[in-house]
Order: sequence, then structure tokens, then C-alpha cells
Amino acid sequence: MTSPMERLKEKLTKEVLWIYILSLLKERPMYAYELKNKIREKFNFEPATVSSYVVLYKLEKGGYVSSEWQESETGKPSRKYYELTEEGKKLLEEGIKFIEDMTKNLRG
Repeated sequence: MTSPMERLKEKLTKEVLWIYILSLLKERPMYAYELKNKIREKFNFEPATVSSYVVLYKLEKGGYVSSEWQESETGKPSRKYYELTEEGKKLLEEGIKFIEDMTKNLRG
């Protein structure tokens, strides 16, 4: 049986992966595997690789990110880089504000 704290961590990390992805893309365009590693470094959890791709696909379909294939100069395969759109910036700010408001309300 999972503890309430374990369930909370799951809900606030993997189940809202989109907000972490948008936050990182605010810094600069990145490819999917790079995003997965940056999430681990910055937010201390590791989403499944497939989850990152699924969330990116949905964000792109919704117009929150755009993508572009870039050829590698070192002979490595080309990579699909994702970039935050204006709609993505708005969604990120709305998400952050919602979390801040909820935290403020929880603290009383």
C-alpha cells in the first residue's frame, strides 16, 4: 500500500509532467531525451521516457510547443527540438499561478 505522501508526490510530478516540460522549454529549445534528463537534475524525479514523448506530442498537438528537426554537425542522427510557443508560455504561467494559489490556501 502506498502512503499518502507517495501518492501526493506521484500526482504532483509524473501526472502533471507538462508543467515541468514547459518550465524547462522556457529556458531554451530541447529534445525529448534531454528534457527527461533535465527533469531528473532540476526536479529530482525521473519520468518514463515514453511519458516524455507522449506529453510532448500532446503539447505540440495543443499548440503549446512547436518542433523542428535539426541535423547534427557531429554525424549523430538528427534530433527533434521542442520550443515553447506563446500559448505554452500562457499555460505555464496559469499552471504556476494555480499551484501558488493552492499552496497559499493550504498554508492559510
